[in-house]
Formats: sequence, C-alpha cells, structure tokens
Amino acid sequence: KLKGHTENVNDVSWSPDGKLLASGSNDKSVRVWEVAKGREVKKRNGHTSDVHSVSWSPDGKLIASGSDDQSIRLWEARSGREVKKLEGHSDTVRSVYWSLDDKMVASGSDDGTIRVWEVSSGCEVRKLEGHAGAVRCVCLSPDGNVVASGSDDRTIRVWEIGSGHQLKKLEGHTNKVRALGWSPDGKLIAS
Repeated sequence: KLKGHTENVNDVSWSPDGKLLASGSNDKSVRVWEVAKGREVKKRNGHTSDVHSVSWSPDGKLIASGSDDQSIRLWEARSGREVKKLEGHSDTVRSVYWSLDDKMVASGSDDGTIRVWEVSSGCEVRKLEGHAGAVRCVCLSPDGNVVASGSDDRTIRVWEIGSGHQLKKLEGHTNKVRALGWSPDGKLIAS
C-alpha cells in the first residue's frame, strides 16, 4: 500500500524498468514511488489543479502529466525538476502519451482537440480537430506517425500526424471511449 496523496488518484504509470510507479492526483501533485520498498521517492508540485494523466517516457528519463489547469508538464524522473510546460489546450488535459522514440508527446483534452508536441523544443507540432466531445484518451502508433483518439462522442479517430488528416473514424461504442491501445505491430487498436 502506497500512502501520500491526499485526494483521489486519477492515473498511474510504471517506469520502463518496472521499479518505480508515477501517480497523478486531485491533490495537484505527481508522485513517484519505489514500489518494492513502499515509499515515496519524489513529489512534483507545479500543476494548479487536478492531475488526470501521467506517463513515463520510454527511456525512463521523463514523466509527462496532464491536468485540469490545461497544461502538460514534463518532469525529470530522477530530480523531480519541471523541464517543460506545454500550453495550448483550452480545457482539462485528460490524456498524455509518449512516442516510442521519446521525441513526441500526444495529448487529448476536454476542449475536443488532440495535440502533438515536440519534446526537445516544447512546441506544438500538430493540432487535430474533429471530435464532437471531450477527448478522453490518445495513443501513438508504434512508428510514431499516427495517433488514435477516443472521445465522449463515442468514436475513435485515427490521424496522420505529418499531414493532420483524419485517416479513419471508428464507430460502434455506445458510451464514451476512455482507453485505447495499439498492438505492437501497429495493425490493431483496442478500446
């Protein structure tokens, strides 16, 4: 049992080596835990509202978090230092997801948009619009060229990042789409 947050925990993410766990909470913090010892390693403060999403970079060096404060923050995993604040959404950031090469982060928001960010510069590379509701989840394809998004509008949309074109609109859900995952070969999306 890991104790430390003072409000609900909204998301957790394992470090690539499986030794650490990051958590985001309504107490506005991102915390890192050494699971085997059951102790908190680092607490990151910086968000001014609830944290809804946390995600480790595949190389384990950074943690991304998304919040009600409409920002994405990138944190050094070791030191806990905030290295970038990504701004552009006009509502809650519900989902953050890293590319496998650590070069991009995708985000989904209650503003109905998906944004793709270049990590090194902190610049928005692409803004994708088309959902008729909040975007609850995003997931980058294994090759990093495509992003899938799930929404309150009960659809999944698949986008080419380079052109910004919507490649597919997948319908069939009878309620909000809250989770997505690509197969390792990039051919299937589970929701």
